[in-house]
Amino acid sequence: MNCLQNLPRCSSSPPPGFECRRRRQVKPPCFLRIAGAVDNADRRKGLALKAVSGSTSSAEMSGSEMQEEEEEKSEEYSTTMTEAMGAVLTYRHELGMNYNFIRPDLIVGSCLQTPKDVDKLRAIGVKTIFCLQQDPDLEYFGVDIKAIRDYAGTHDGIQHLRAQISRDFDAFDLRMRLPAVVSKLYKAINRNGGVTYIHCTAGLGRAPAVALAYMFWVQGYKLGGAHRLLQSKRSCFPKLYAIKSATADTLTGFKKKPISLTWQDGNSSSVEVSGLDIGWGQRLPLQFDEEQGLWKLTRELPEGDYEYKYIVDGGWTCNEHELVTSPNKDGHVNNYIKVLGDDHSSVGAALRSRLAADDPDLTKDERLQIRQFLEAYPDEE
Repeated sequence: MNCLQNLPRCSSSPPPGFECRRRRQVKPPCFLRIAGAVDNADRRKGLALKAVSGSTSSAEMSGSEMQEEEEEKSEEYSTTMTEAMGAVLTYRHELGMNYNFIRPDLIVGSCLQTPKDVDKLRAIGVKTIFCLQQDPDLEYFGVDIKAIRDYAGTHDGIQHLRAQISRDFDAFDLRMRLPAVVSKLYKAINRNGGVTYIHCTAGLGRAPAVALAYMFWVQGYKLGGAHRLLQSKRSCFPKLYAIKSATADTLTGFKKKPISLTWQDGNSSSVEVSGLDIGWGQRLPLQFDEEQGLWKLTRELPEGDYEYKYIVDGGWTCNEHELVTSPNKDGHVNNYIKVLGDDHSSVGAALRSRLAADDPDLTKDERLQIRQFLEAYPDEE
């Protein structure tokens, strides 16, 4: 079933091409620079975000060459964030760990850089260090995560945990990972108590989103109220649409629906699609049906809204026979799909509609259901 609905909206934008820039033979993290590809549900034009409050230096530069390399890496990372998130985001790794108390028991910040950063967090009462980084993030900035974890393990009263969110700046991957990640966080907080430090690399996307989901699901905040509190403490850019979608997924049982995409052109040698649930940095091949003379892709997707674009013989294009978005600020137009349940008037549809509001809340029974889900979710290594 191809669940399509044409709803005018600003579009995300896949790039005309992708680029992984390298600095001094240092392999960059596995995100891709995407020209204008942003989640417009969370777009905030011209927003300048700099996380500097609470900054502490965690490493000294050994020379001008090392300083220059660190600055170049930070510039590259900041550029990637800005392009992917739709806001001007700045992270200066060379300035050391930075963080903000969101609540007396909850801190959101940037990554630990050396084992000595563990001591700084112990000094402010942190009992749980919750790391969302993936290995390429750590490798890019030369962070020795094993040394940090080993050092934390030598001290009673503090625990270092990892819960990787694998595709940085990707709203769909965040949506799919939030239930497992927040489950691990919820159990750790119940076990360890005290102050919890949640961090990704810059502390501007993944970490604030996980903190916000925890505040919404567990601590009783309305989503808008939690978001305002978070923004008042730390300028950041959590993907609200991902949190709303993950909330509905958790309450409705993670239902998926099959969708079909087609490209009618028997003369093309290859047809792929990007976007959907895989992000703009990956591609899915369509298979050619000789009998029908067209290219086809069938895929199961969770309920929700998706944008995508075709790559035909290497060229990015829209399918004029499928629904399209309105042009975004850069003039880009994408194909668009809305995946709906079998019964559009179902409880699930009503829940997703309610959560789409600016300041949604959860009922007492819904929060109980989510807590029970978090407690029962299998533990991750």
